[in-house]
Amino acid sequence: MQVPKDLNSYVRVLKMASTPSWEEFSQIAKIAGAGILFVGLMGFTIAFIMQFIPA
Repeated sequence: MQVPKDLNSYVRVLKMASTPSWEEFSQIAKIAGAGILFVGLMGFTIAFIMQFIPA
């Protein structure tokens, strides 16, 4: 592992990175929120169905 070479690549990536616009951030937040709700709904549905299956 060559530390100076790695540091140069990290600095290059940070220079290329930029702050997202409000529209881009809003779209990402909506998609992430929809994913969280979907996974929660799936968990709730599975737990609800498991209540009716005898162990």
